[in-house]
Amino acid sequence: MSVDVEDYFMVEAFARSVARSSWPQWSSRVVANTQCVLDLLDRYQVKATFFFVGWIADKFPHLVRDVHARGHELACHSYWHRTVYSLTPQEFRSDTRDAVRAIEDAAGVRVRGYRAPSWSITRECMWALDILAEEGFFYDSSIYPIIHDLYGVPGGERFPHDLKCKNGMPLKEYPPATVRLFGQNLPAAGGGYLRVLPLAYTRWVFRKFEKSYRERVVVYFHPWELDPGQPRIREKLKSRLRHYTALNRTMSKLEYLLSRYRFDTLIGLSHDEQGLVPVTAASL
Repeated sequence: MSVDVEDYFMVEAFARSVARSSWPQWSSRVVANTQCVLDLLDRYQVKATFFFVGWIADKFPHLVRDVHARGHELACHSYWHRTVYSLTPQEFRSDTRDAVRAIEDAAGVRVRGYRAPSWSITRECMWALDILAEEGFFYDSSIYPIIHDLYGVPGGERFPHDLKCKNGMPLKEYPPATVRLFGQNLPAAGGGYLRVLPLAYTRWVFRKFEKSYRERVVVYFHPWELDPGQPRIREKLKSRLRHYTALNRTMSKLEYLLSRYRFDTLIGLSHDEQGLVPVTAASL
């Protein structure tokens, strides 16, 4: 279970409308929304990996400490939430270092995992994996093996695996969940795909992982996805549909999954080779 800790105005869908220089002027909702996530996970006694945007860690260090104090893993989601393929290697390294510094200074723990904003490690910027390994990261969770207009590595490995970077250094990769259908990888169990697609689809995905794949399901969501009352930002229709559709359904879908399956942090999965384990004997 993983949470990408970013505010509603930071998403790539609104990057053209919301300049990063204007972030301090926006009414932040990330603390209240993340507290809601923490309370939800506490109710089901689930520990998750929280990928923090470094800017948030600098602005709200008490939130980082609270997440850590409740037993969750802290990980890196960049500093400025910029797509990796829009950066030079030097810019990416600097941004990553700034984010790690902010998170580690806030909580006093080592950051070992990274997830790129908008899954933006693509074939054009695989050099980012070398930099992550050089910077001491243990794992990455940025490569989405699907076809998409903003991200994706079609044909990439679909399940957790070991990477060997070009510089020879090791790095684990935890891709988000996909299912194979009609020769295509379909996204599942996270973000807008969890919100918008029918619960029956998500249930089918979990059955596939449990019965056929016998692999781990990497679930992800954002705190703003539990906030249907968030301000509406004027943008093109496609961006608004991606961001705002079915916000009122996220909580019930997460509760469904949390009540039926055991989840762990991503760093915890590195010590567990048993795969997906149902909480109850009842079939989804």
